[in-house]
Amino acid sequence: MKYINTFQEGNQISDIYFCKQKVQATTKAGKSYYSLILQDKTGTIDAKVWELSNAIEHFEAKDFIRVEARITSFNNALQMNVSRVRKADANEYMLSDYMQCSDYDIDEMMTELRKIIDSVENEYLRKLLDEFFSDQTFVNKFKVHSAAKSIHHGFVGGLLQHTLSVTKICKFYAAHYPNLNRDLLISAAICHDIGKVDELSEFPMNDYTDDGNLMGHIVIGAMMVRDKVRKLRSEGINFPETLEKELEHCILAHHGELEYGSPKKPALIEALALSMADNTDAKIETFTEILRDAGENNDWLGFNRQFDANVRKTLS
Repeated sequence: MKYINTFQEGNQISDIYFCKQKVQATTKAGKSYYSLILQDKTGTIDAKVWELSNAIEHFEAKDFIRVEARITSFNNALQMNVSRVRKADANEYMLSDYMQCSDYDIDEMMTELRKIIDSVENEYLRKLLDEFFSDQTFVNKFKVHSAAKSIHHGFVGGLLQHTLSVTKICKFYAAHYPNLNRDLLISAAICHDIGKVDELSEFPMNDYTDDGNLMGHIVIGAMMVRDKVRKLRSEGINFPETLEKELEHCILAHHGELEYGSPKKPALIEALALSMADNTDAKIETFTEILRDAGENNDWLGFNRQFDANVRKTLS
């Protein structure tokens, strides 16, 4: 396909794009037209459908559409002048061409996470993790889900990438600080954001669900763990009550502060370690995405409220 970041004025386009936004408007002469924002993984472009003829089949925002169009320039910005549209069939496109994806191979990340799960020695925690990661429906969602609507890891595979990164940081913590309960910390790291599979809708929407708005991923994740523990107990596995509560606490406290959305502040050393690992990965990825979006710009990028500072890339 021809990606948006390669467009040049005068190009003739016949390809499929994600319709991020569709607005019906009226010209000064009273003629109706569509104003669109089309997207692929390289960016977005403003598009106009000036002639609402039979060549423009029905479609809505959030649809994948095949367009025939010409690239023009308006106010020093490229614009797509669309002459034909039809809604694309599901087998005509790959989601990874239209949504930003993790830079890392998703299957390789999943394999690495499974190896860490296999390293958990506590039989109850390992059985709990196996309950989640032997469920192919859950795994299929977890692998491609984002970790956020925006801010950090808001891309295909973002949840897996963030979870693996936090887990590896926690592995380091456990090796460096022997008083940490490694199996509890590793299990909490793997489970800390599982609630996001229900907090956020799947791509291409990637927006908050009713459960996300009403409860949030922290509470959802703790409830998911509790449900799995109950299932294990119903199968005759005597999962220790204290271990269950400590794992749930780590999840409930992993944002570290009440004002950051945690129902509880860390009361266990493993919960503290998890909150720090989560914050580290989130902040580093956020800064990384700011610098990536800045491209070749070496100037100061202006005040960023996430870091409460004016930021720029390192030049040395």
